[in-house]
Formats: sequence, structure tokens, C-alpha cells
Amino acid sequence: RKSKSLTKEEEAISMEKPEKKGVIDTWLDKHRSIYTAATRHAFVASIRDGSVALSSFRTWLGQDYLFVRGFVPFVANVLIRAGKEAGETSDMEVVLGGLASLNDEIEWFKSEGSKWDVDFSTVVPQKANQEYGRILEALMSSEVKYPVLMTAFWAIEAVYQESFAHCLENGNKTPAELTGACHRWGNDGFKQYCSSVKNVAERCLANASGEALAEAEDVLVLVLEQEVAFWEMSRGGQ
Repeated sequence: RKSKSLTKEEEAISMEKPEKKGVIDTWLDKHRSIYTAATRHAFVASIRDGSVALSSFRTWLGQDYLFVRGFVPFVANVLIRAGKEAGETSDMEVVLGGLASLNDEIEWFKSEGSKWDVDFSTVVPQKANQEYGRILEALMSSEVKYPVLMTAFWAIEAVYQESFAHCLENGNKTPAELTGACHRWGNDGFKQYCSSVKNVAERCLANASGEALAEAEDVLVLVLEQEVAFWEMSRGGQ
């Protein structure tokens, strides 16, 4: 019996498999409003449309430098947990790449501090920054389940990637002196890294208990709320 040959359209349809939505994307749909608030905040929008007050950028620069210094031990803790709990998977290599890049990031902040006349030694962490630091410390507890930790790690990185990539998209009026900051987190390499972290988190969540899933969802929302508070602080809030 002669088999019917498929048209190109039919072949394309037959090859397409509907992608199963991951746990994180399901949560982002559920908590879309807070995710949008974190990744399309008015501070980010002001960079993109060129209306940002440079005093706000300087505030963000000083506060984020302090945050990054606290983020380093957090990522080091994620690395240790990945080595202990990930088995033969490549989690450790993914996290190690992120940890290695933080050295360059700190040097970048120092260079920007000089450029913008921000003396980091005199910068005092504001309330939102202090609260975020306390959350990072709590997440470093050995009691925190690995899927919960990886979900938090992804969210912290992804908000910056999404936010600053938006400032580089078509139609942006981002001031030339701020494009370096936007490229720092908005570039394709950082996007791929965030995707790798997300894949790690998704694999962990796929095998997680109901209790761990509930905790991870709560932590995701908590991180997004802290990101919003951080942007607000940069605009002149506390």
C-alpha cells in the first residue's frame, strides 16, 4: 500500500511537540502581577525611556554594590549545596559559572563608583537592602530544601536579566552612560546562564515533595516582593 506523502506544513506540525509548562512558568502565570512589578518596575522603565533621575541611579549603584557583597556568600552556599545534593548532574558547574562572574561584577561596580562619584565605604544599607540581606542569610540555612534554594537563586538572577534586557530592546531611549549597566545583565550570555539555573531549579522541583513545592512558591513570591522594594528604594523610598 502506498503511503501518503506529507506536505511540508504537515511535516512541521507532526514534528512539533507541545512543550509542557514547567513549575516555575506555572507559578509566574499565577503571580504575574508581582513578576511584572519586579521586571517592569517604574525605575527600570525610567532607564529605558531616558527619564531616570541620575541621583536614583547613583542610589541604586551604591545599594546594589552592598547587596552583591552579601550575595557572594549566598552563591557560595548554593555551590556547596549543589556539590552535596546534585549528584552527577552539572548543577555545580552552572553555579560555579555564576560565582566566578561575581568577581568581575564587583570590579565593575568599583569602576562605576569612581565614574559616578559614589564612595561605597560611606554607603549605608537602607531598609529594603537590610531586609533582603536577612532573607539571603535565612536561605543559607541547612534547613532550607535544595529545590527552594535553587528557585530563589533563579529568581534573584532572572529579575535583573529580564529588567535590564528590556532596557536594550528596540525603541529604547536608555542614556548612553547607562547602557553598560544594562548590558551587564541584559546580554545574551547572562540570559543563557539564567536559563541554565532555571533548568536546574525545574529538575529539582519536578522531584520535590508537596511541602518543598509550597515553600519554593512562597520563596519565589518573597524574592519578587524584595526586588520590587529594592527598585522602590532606588527611586527614593526606603
